[in-house]
Amino acid sequence: MALNQEDGKKMLQLLTSRYNDRHWRKKIEKTLSFPPTGLGDEVHRALFLYLKHGLKAYKSRRADPDSWIVGGYATAEVIQRATFNPTVVGPSITKEDVAILGADPGPEVDEAWWEDMLVAWFEAPEEGEQGEQEKPESASGEDSTGPTRSASDTSPQRPVTDDR
Repeated sequence: MALNQEDGKKMLQLLTSRYNDRHWRKKIEKTLSFPPTGLGDEVHRALFLYLKHGLKAYKSRRADPDSWIVGGYATAEVIQRATFNPTVVGPSITKEDVAILGADPGPEVDEAWWEDMLVAWFEAPEEGEQGEQEKPESASGEDSTGPTRSASDTSPQRPVTDDR
């Protein structure tokens, strides 16, 4: 399961309020490199994708890993653009949805919370995907463990002879 609504809100507030804090910049850059599937709420996913695309630095080579513009005027401009006109994020985004941007999430968001957020972002969706993969196999009547091979299966293939 992806981040719940409360953790998604705190993560977005962290990205948009602590970007000038040198201590949080690397963590914010790392968070921006995450896939958006880690967010459960569609509104939070749209806001995350908007921030991710708005803060992506121009790269001249396609093979280079993405880098992010975190801090300073460029980051503030992306946040202010979303709060002024929420439709730049998405057509269904309202002023209430973007009101969380720029607000500090509070003292409970610290290193330990960030580590827990990483675990929730990545580990839970993998468990759900494995469960979904097992269902179609068991529905078709096949064994979910896969084919088993005996010792005779590992020997080289011999041509079949007819002993009539």
